[in-house]
Amino acid sequence: MPSNYPPPRATALLGSARFLPLFATQFLGAFNDNVFKNALLVLIAFGALGSGGVAPALMVNLCAGVFILPFFLFSASAGRLADGLDKAAIARATKLLEVVVMLLGGAGFIAGSLPLLLLALFLMGLQSTLFGPVKYALLPQHLQAQELMRGNGWIEAGTFIAILLGTVGGGLLAALGQDAAIATAIVCVLVAAAGYATSLRIPPAPAQAGPPAPRLGNPVADTRAVLRLARTDTAAWVVVLAISWFWFFGATFLTLLPVYTREWLGGDESVVTLLLALFAIGIGLGAFLAARWSRGQPRAGVVLAGAAGMSLFALDLWLATPAAAAGPLRAAPAFLAAAGSWRILADCVLVSVSGGLFSLPLYTYVQQRTPLPQLGRMIAAINVMNALFMVVSAAFAALLLTAGAGVPGVWLATAVLNAGLATWLGRRWRRVGARDAL
Repeated sequence: MPSNYPPPRATALLGSARFLPLFATQFLGAFNDNVFKNALLVLIAFGALGSGGVAPALMVNLCAGVFILPFFLFSASAGRLADGLDKAAIARATKLLEVVVMLLGGAGFIAGSLPLLLLALFLMGLQSTLFGPVKYALLPQHLQAQELMRGNGWIEAGTFIAILLGTVGGGLLAALGQDAAIATAIVCVLVAAAGYATSLRIPPAPAQAGPPAPRLGNPVADTRAVLRLARTDTAAWVVVLAISWFWFFGATFLTLLPVYTREWLGGDESVVTLLLALFAIGIGLGAFLAARWSRGQPRAGVVLAGAAGMSLFALDLWLATPAAAAGPLRAAPAFLAAAGSWRILADCVLVSVSGGLFSLPLYTYVQQRTPLPQLGRMIAAINVMNALFMVVSAAFAALLLTAGAGVPGVWLATAVLNAGLATWLGRRWRRVGARDAL
């Protein structure tokens, strides 16, 4: 794998100048996204922010759609930019855009203007879309091939921890009452500024030869083009679908987790936070285990072990779930003292550890297999498919819930589908052959 740096020394990768600035920039961006989003959603849900006569539940879903829309519209164009320009320069430009967006969003919070906040949310989604291909396409230019698994492990673990901290932080800021708006505005702007500062330290990652002139052109045409590019490599396309399935699986679990906690576990917000923390820690642990067990090279056995664990522990979570809860909601200490709670906690951790094992080698495989001049567009194709699969997961869950399945039933169905996917992946890789598979 090409690199602008000599072979790695004993210095820890996380502390190196070629990796730490990107890690910090990604961490701060993921944290800020979730502070902003969760503060907005909590303020809408509890009526502190007017929703223009629209039901709060519907407005929350609208916010989710507004944020994800840019991933459909502009991921392909973002991939073209990442392949055609210096990726470090794109990172700096997107982080500067984040500062502007957070100033706009801060004004929306202070003015109590929902239209302004929705505009900021859309622009925040656009900024994340533009940065998405950069973080994965940049790593192969700065890291040795044997370092990619560890680098991806740090990025994935840091992202999920940042999501957790941002979600909790947004909720705490929203709970400040009259001071919530100005406190959220200040925090979001300061974090965006810190992210821009760290992006200035990212080493140059110049464009490789090959792609057409970079442009934010026709989103539909660009999307078709990047998906055609991804499909030209059969083995890589299988991996793209597997990565997107991981996001389907994760979105199905995490989106329904608050409802599951309240209605089946009888837990309050502190129990939701505890379970979210366990999921984030588990994903990070799984990513590190995948990097260690793979010894620098993505291996199919690790992926399939992760897929098997996702189904087995999700099945056990279904078996361990009590009947629908009744009575007042319990805080975390009372929940932990209840019979069966530790089995549920263990299942949550092990499902997420398995998810880390499943996903990390897949991203590394794409990075190692795809030529550098095309890697930005390949990552863009993954982002498009991820967004599509997350939308499908929401429709899938809504259909089952409408049919009366309940949250545990939705998770059981997802676990069964996941087992089918693992079987398909194993057969597909054997058919393609060792040279073209993980």
